[in-house]
Amino acid sequence: MNLYSGKMNKLVEELSSLPGIGSKSAGRLADYLIRQPSQRVKALCDSILDARENVHFCRICYTLTDSDICPICSNESRDRSTIMVVEDTRDLAAYEKTGKYNGVYHVLQGAISPMMGVGPADIRLKELMTRLQSDDIKEVIIATNSSLEGETTAMYISKLIKPTGIKVTRIASGVPVGGDLENIDEITLLRALEGRISL
Repeated sequence: MNLYSGKMNKLVEELSSLPGIGSKSAGRLADYLIRQPSQRVKALCDSILDARENVHFCRICYTLTDSDICPICSNESRDRSTIMVVEDTRDLAAYEKTGKYNGVYHVLQGAISPMMGVGPADIRLKELMTRLQSDDIKEVIIATNSSLEGETTAMYISKLIKPTGIKVTRIASGVPVGGDLENIDEITLLRALEGRISL
């Protein structure tokens, strides 16, 4: 049922296609945007387009950045002997919020999911193994989500890395099974990091 004019319906439809935005939220956002000054809406549109055109993957860790190398990888004070492997940039951001992890990251850009047709070659595993050969890495912390896909990915990575002699650990419990890291509070994430176990 069309509640608005064609152009308003189109705006609501586009907004509701965003992840986590239902039709009611899309309607509220559309109403908010229509009531804003044109310059404010233009600034929002420009920032979206600018980010879309200029944000890409860091050539070292594969998080999103608008530089060749992200701020974490270019920070000389970070402990480069420890790599935390996460599924996506939102998970990296969740751990950075704790302020307690000083190593570097590797962002897989997904997780192994045979049901969805995502195999090891579809995520950044090859790049991780290349990093492990070239850098002086002492520990790899696997911080994938506690979902079936995350656990499958963690076990696969563990089997790949163990023959190299590098210590492999997994974040501890405290992160609920089926939970996404981006939705978990900093204290729980910190406890999971501190209580990690060897695989």
